[in-house]
Amino acid sequence: MRRLVAQLALGLALAGCTLGPDYHRPTVSAPEVWRAAQAAPEPASLADLAWWELFQDDELRRLVQTATEANKDLRIAVTRVDQARAQLGVTRSAQFPEINAGASVTTNRFSDSDNVPTRGQGGQTDLFSTTVDLAFELDIWGRLRRATEAARAELLASEEARHAVVMTLVSDVAAAYLQLRQLDTELETTRANVASRRGSLQLVRDRLDAGLTSALDLRQAEAELAGTAAQIPDLERQIAQTEHRLSILLGRNPGGISRGRPLTGQTFPPTVPAGLPSTLLERRPDIRQAEDGLVAANARIGVARTAFFPQVSLTGSFGVESVALSDLFTGPSRIWQFGPTVTLPIFNAARNRANLELVEARQREAVIRYEQAIQQAFREVEDALIAHRKAREALLEQEAAVRASREALSIAEFRYTSGLTSYLNVLDAQRTLLAAEIAESRTLLSQLVAVVQLYRALGGGWDAGLVTGKAPGGR
Repeated sequence: MRRLVAQLALGLALAGCTLGPDYHRPTVSAPEVWRAAQAAPEPASLADLAWWELFQDDELRRLVQTATEANKDLRIAVTRVDQARAQLGVTRSAQFPEINAGASVTTNRFSDSDNVPTRGQGGQTDLFSTTVDLAFELDIWGRLRRATEAARAELLASEEARHAVVMTLVSDVAAAYLQLRQLDTELETTRANVASRRGSLQLVRDRLDAGLTSALDLRQAEAELAGTAAQIPDLERQIAQTEHRLSILLGRNPGGISRGRPLTGQTFPPTVPAGLPSTLLERRPDIRQAEDGLVAANARIGVARTAFFPQVSLTGSFGVESVALSDLFTGPSRIWQFGPTVTLPIFNAARNRANLELVEARQREAVIRYEQAIQQAFREVEDALIAHRKAREALLEQEAAVRASREALSIAEFRYTSGLTSYLNVLDAQRTLLAAEIAESRTLLSQLVAVVQLYRALGGGWDAGLVTGKAPGGR
């Protein structure tokens, strides 16, 4: 018994040794300010807003809520978290003793020529046994602890991957909905233009009947009307396909999408603060996922290094054994065995060395991926900031272009009905106005989508209750 206690004490004393490098976050260079930001940096960020605070369209809120509850990509991400959590349980269980119970009945027939005195010649013997077996690996070098560390980091990485899916899903739903409303606006504008040109065509017919114009003006008016009307089927196709894409994001079969506010009624905060660049490292789930992957790869190095050292296990068996079932649980039938088992690698054709080189290379790859994720995040923020700023500038110009085009059309129509100019000037003014109105709606879409992209790039949309699919107030 004293020897047993000594063995346990030695194992526990050595169990504090853990091979492999401890994790330290790599040093990364973050810019002090955003290059495309117009104002001085401030701690406040657009990403601080919950999505139901950013989106003011009730229908858009409902669509985002539906997507976070039924989107297939998100449900897959949730199952991967469950898998990683279960894998952590499997890995961590190796740190604890394994106890199993067993029972057996064995029948033996001895050879007639067997002269062993204890068994006699010939005959048949039954052997009954019941045992409780114990196996416990002493984690002297930290192999099991490092494996658990890696599994825990992989669980955290899967959770961050789920957050990243939510973040992307929110922005994808919002962008698709805004695109749908822009196409609705473009379709309405085109239909209104067709209706206007039908009126112009009737005017040309009346003037032709009165002998005030030529058949050329009539044919030009008919051609312009047909050409503008031909744009409607393609717009309807784009609308249907956008509805189908949005339906898939919502986790349902392709179908129609209900509408809320028109494109011009979509409002976002008047300012879009980007916050401090350094906060992006903690905010973006994809960056945190990359770092958790780096933590896991770092821990795998420790696991690989332990393969060069002896593996010590304690095994034991306690139970009863008897040739007679009636004597099985009596004192003389007791059996037990206990002792350490040491396994020392001697030759395996450099497999352990190759495995160590493999995990070290994977760790270096994980460092690069972490740095790449950070740089990609910085680029996405800068792209969204410049896109928003330039779209806002372009929208001011487009609004002026629409006002001027409307005035030009009014003047052209007046001059034509007064006989002062040809119908070509009216057609040119109509085409210019239609193009300006469509360009205005597309520029407005670009500005709104830039806000959504900036919100995503800053890491907004995945936290504050959204991960559970619930918004405050049940919205």
